[in-house]
Amino acid sequence: MTSRRDTLLDAGVQIIGERGLHALTHRAIDAAAGLPAGSASNLFRTRDALLDAIVERFAERERADAEEMFGSGPPRSAEELTQALVRFARHATGPGRALTLTRYAILVEAGIRPELRQKLGSTGAGVNAWFRAWLLLAGSADPDRDGPVIMNHWTGIVLHELANPAPAFDPSGQIRTLIESLVAR
Repeated sequence: MTSRRDTLLDAGVQIIGERGLHALTHRAIDAAAGLPAGSASNLFRTRDALLDAIVERFAERERADAEEMFGSGPPRSAEELTQALVRFARHATGPGRALTLTRYAILVEAGIRPELRQKLGSTGAGVNAWFRAWLLLAGSADPDRDGPVIMNHWTGIVLHELANPAPAFDPSGQIRTLIESLVAR
């Protein structure tokens, strides 16, 4: 069962993902969550407190999505890593679209608000460690070098697809080329 707090935060994620950060208000969250007026402001007194909690919530949800998607275990080869990243890109631009757009909106906001950078840095550190371990298993000789190259390219592919959706989105060629050039040597 989802807690009242998570219901409110999930509503916030949906608002940002569908309408942008400018639409994020306590009142909008209450309405989207179907809860009485004042529910969000009782838990999150300021917009900053609300945004901090949304950062934590979208990180939790992305991790849960990834664990569900990759529940069969980490990739053990460059091809398995390619397939995992392709599945994740399709999810991020399809069923996980609002969540992904929320992450990108908050990344842009972090360019303006240093306190968000810190919050994103702490949630991102866990993801980076997890991905570094995947790269080692897949055959990377230098996961500290390969990780940022792969994830920055993947982020660009996903961002481009979100901004300019293609009817037949297929990131497999780009991702395979990148993984083969860095990992499968």
